[in-house]
Amino acid sequence: MAERHHLAPTELLALDPLALGLFVDAVDLGSLSAAARRHRISQPSASQAIGRLERRLGVSLLRRGPRGSRPSPEGERLAGPAREVLAALNRFAAQADAVRAGARGRIRVAASYTNAEYVLPARVVGFGAVRPDVAVRLTVANTDEVVAAVRAGEVELGFVEAPGTFAGLRTRRIGRDELAVVVAPDHPWAGRDDLPGNVLARTPLLLRERESGTRRTYEEAAARAGYRVAEPYGVMTSTAALKAAVRAGLGATVVSRLAVQDELRDGSLVTVPVSGLDLGRDLRAVWLPGQHGRLAAEFIRHVVGHPDGG
Repeated sequence: MAERHHLAPTELLALDPLALGLFVDAVDLGSLSAAARRHRISQPSASQAIGRLERRLGVSLLRRGPRGSRPSPEGERLAGPAREVLAALNRFAAQADAVRAGARGRIRVAASYTNAEYVLPARVVGFGAVRPDVAVRLTVANTDEVVAAVRAGEVELGFVEAPGTFAGLRTRRIGRDELAVVVAPDHPWAGRDDLPGNVLARTPLLLRERESGTRRTYEEAAARAGYRVAEPYGVMTSTAALKAAVRAGLGATVVSRLAVQDELRDGSLVTVPVSGLDLGRDLRAVWLPGQHGRLAAEFIRHVVGHPDGG
């Protein structure tokens, strides 16, 4: 492609935010197909959008291959600025949203499934009792998607349960959770007093997708104990689907104990005690330091407690 050294302001305004998002996600995920799925468009449409962006910029951004996509040298240099542009657009959209809302405030929150279904509802209701003039808009996604939304400025605050650290984000512990191994009452493991961690690890289980904080917690707990986790028997993208499959006798799973309280009470699922694995985890709030507004800071103080700076 012929190289162009700069874009005029009018050309910058014509850049397609969707194509920029596809480019950044393809770099982060290592696959244009995966980026297309995240944006809920077809792979050919994603390729066309990237092609238009490359022609407008005058550089090749991605190198496609049988194992996925990787950035070209020019793409490596432009990925960071592209993220900044997207974050700025998201901040602009948030401000426009606030202006349009008028006197009624709005806070955008993203939460992983466990937090959204079992932790946040009571806290959001409590905040609403104090600030009935503020609307909390909640997006439910897996942990990786929550963190990506926070980093991109699409939401002011995220709630996750994955272990590890998140570079560039502030975090605060909001609670504690424990994973439980659950089976149907007629499963061979039901009634066992102890299941060794190595037996659990080598057994193909029904699990959430790899980006899920629950699955990541289980896999990292096994790795700390020196066990390699078997490939799952089945993968499902919701905890409700996992519980239904286990109740139907399709196998065992590892889920948040919060998510199976009702089933444990009514006896449709039973827990299996596991030895040799630490399946506890922290529930955390994450946010970009300095990027949330006054209402988001108030929400953090109410739901999380006073954050250290930010």
